[in-house]
Amino acid sequence: MGNWLVGGSSARPSGGSLGESSAGPSWRSSDGFGGWPDLPAVPAHKLKDFIHAKLKPSEECLKLIDQDVDAISDFLRSSELPVRGVAKGGSYGRETVLRGYSDGTLVLFMGRYRSFRDQKQNQRELLSVIEQRLKQHKKYSKSVSLEQTLEVLLSVHGQEISLQVLPAFDPPCFGEDSTSWIYRDLKSSMDQVRAAPGEFAVCFTRLQQRFFQPYPRRVKELILLVKHWYQECQEKWMTSSPPRFPYALELLTVYAWEQGCQDEDFDIAEGVRTVLRLIKQSSELCVYWIVNYSFEDVTVRNTLLCQLRSQSLTLTPASWKVFGDLLMLTQSTSHVCIPQPLQKALDRSQPTSLFVTPSHLLDTFIKDLLQPNEKFLEQIRKAVNIICEFLKNNCFKDSSTKVLKAVKGGSTAKGTALKNGSDADIVVFLSPLKSYDSQNKERTLFVQEIQRQLEVFRKTQELEVKFEPSKWTAPRVLSFTLKSRSLNESVDFDVLPAYDALGQLHPDFTSRPEAYKDLIALCKSSGIKGGEFSTCFTELQRDFIKPRPTKLKSLIRLVKHWYKQCEKKIKSKASLPPKYALELLTVYAWEQGSGMEDFDTAEGFRTILDLVIKYQQLCIFWTVNYNFKDEPIRTFLLTQIQKKRPVILDPADPTGDVGGGDRWHWHLLAKEANEWLSSLCFELQSGDSWKRVQPWKVPVVQTPGSCGAHIYSTVGI
Repeated sequence: MGNWLVGGSSARPSGGSLGESSAGPSWRSSDGFGGWPDLPAVPAHKLKDFIHAKLKPSEECLKLIDQDVDAISDFLRSSELPVRGVAKGGSYGRETVLRGYSDGTLVLFMGRYRSFRDQKQNQRELLSVIEQRLKQHKKYSKSVSLEQTLEVLLSVHGQEISLQVLPAFDPPCFGEDSTSWIYRDLKSSMDQVRAAPGEFAVCFTRLQQRFFQPYPRRVKELILLVKHWYQECQEKWMTSSPPRFPYALELLTVYAWEQGCQDEDFDIAEGVRTVLRLIKQSSELCVYWIVNYSFEDVTVRNTLLCQLRSQSLTLTPASWKVFGDLLMLTQSTSHVCIPQPLQKALDRSQPTSLFVTPSHLLDTFIKDLLQPNEKFLEQIRKAVNIICEFLKNNCFKDSSTKVLKAVKGGSTAKGTALKNGSDADIVVFLSPLKSYDSQNKERTLFVQEIQRQLEVFRKTQELEVKFEPSKWTAPRVLSFTLKSRSLNESVDFDVLPAYDALGQLHPDFTSRPEAYKDLIALCKSSGIKGGEFSTCFTELQRDFIKPRPTKLKSLIRLVKHWYKQCEKKIKSKASLPPKYALELLTVYAWEQGSGMEDFDTAEGFRTILDLVIKYQQLCIFWTVNYNFKDEPIRTFLLTQIQKKRPVILDPADPTGDVGGGDRWHWHLLAKEANEWLSSLCFELQSGDSWKRVQPWKVPVVQTPGSCGAHIYSTVGI
């Protein structure tokens, strides 16, 4: 079962019903729903049966309707009409038809339409011709000619489809991938003929249909339930909706599933409650997809940003269309109760997109959506205590191996963890590992021994432990998921055996130069990759970030969240630079550009994106733990900073270049950063106009003598 999206908390009502039994009218006997109560009184565990028994049309009816629609298509194409193609849209085309009565469209792509403007100017005339053709066929003589459409009512065994027949322009060269010039032409045509938003959406019916095709069957069943709920709302209000408003609800349902679950087998009750909670948050909703259009083209980008500045909207994935606010629906969801199983999902609510978050709301975005709460932190503390107690007292109790110390690492230790998910790194320093070389050769044996002992330990402690298979033949880390009675949810762990290179970290740091010299010598002699032994310096990595101002750590969270958005879009996670590089880049930008505890978050974020764009110039390092005073550290560092850029040296490990030169695909991240410069995050409203947020002046190259004071090049304003 997946995790759903929205926020709020309450216990499940008595009996587990969807809502209050008094809400909504009783069904009419003609609806064929005998034996079932109104939707609000249907128990949660019966919703799936309710959908299959009462909302889904029979396969036989749909097959017969398909035959009728195909007959209409063939009849019109065989006539003298210049029909070059046909597409099926609406609920019928998207396979979200409700039992009883539903809508559909039959789009006729006309050869005589050579532009969007032709469709606008000649539609009425062509509709009249099509109607005359339909009247020649007896079965379809009962058609209704509306102002801009021709409606045909199909009825098979009580299943009715109101089929709108629509002549439309077929955009040329519109193949598998839509091209930005088509949308530029669309925008130009809309301006010329003063078309309303979405007026040419019919031209993109194929894309709308293609968008819905890959979604699982249960997502479409959830759509049926949401649409049925909306029909009950209409009966209650005795009002009608805008013609395309149900489509907005379908898109909202898809969005809820994509963001909150993505599991094919999910709980229907959780799903419908998620959608209702999103509707309650209508004033915050901003939902869009960039599967067919994006922010790369200037005209498209400006149009999208204009749309996204609207207070409450949903954009179709194929063309631009604003579906107005949801205030009436909010009235019907004002008393919705959320069951206990949803609490996990509610804590992960992210109804707002970062891209369209105004600059002055970034701090609120971080606080509400990225900052871990005390519950998360307590969860991590409990889990870490369980594992540390096991490592110290149980894992090696029957052997000569001693645990010198167990250190919490990663983002939770540094105070930069994101709200989404519970994870923890534990570096365990073991007495038999007396050198870097012994760690390299023996850690696999200790990983295997820790796993073996943990399997025994879980049986005596009633722990749930699920080990993740390693992609390495000689694993350097033990990855597993832990669940126990004292934890509210599972926690993902990485346990890494390591050599205690720094001893007990004496205040005078006398052990560090020798530790670094040994490491450098090993790397030179053995050809081991730099950063291979960064776990030995976990405490230094932690202490480099942990004392920093709270707001800087919040900025790091924002950058990591941005990185995750890029990661999803690029879909080549292994090739991107590590998140740690972005953390260090954020610290560097703040040190060089601000240094204040209270700074403008949008300016900091903009500076970091500019640095990413200028990745080919970056050379960044710190001398807080190592420096240029002692040989051979000096010679090694001079070699490091002369490598192909970007160069970003780990402040705890001089061999760790997390910039990596051409090791990672920085150009992909730079491309994303460049697109994000058009985000609302970097717009400031000044009266009736908007101005752009400017970055800090930050050097992109450091030199040994200045460690950042000498500026070779700067991030431009």
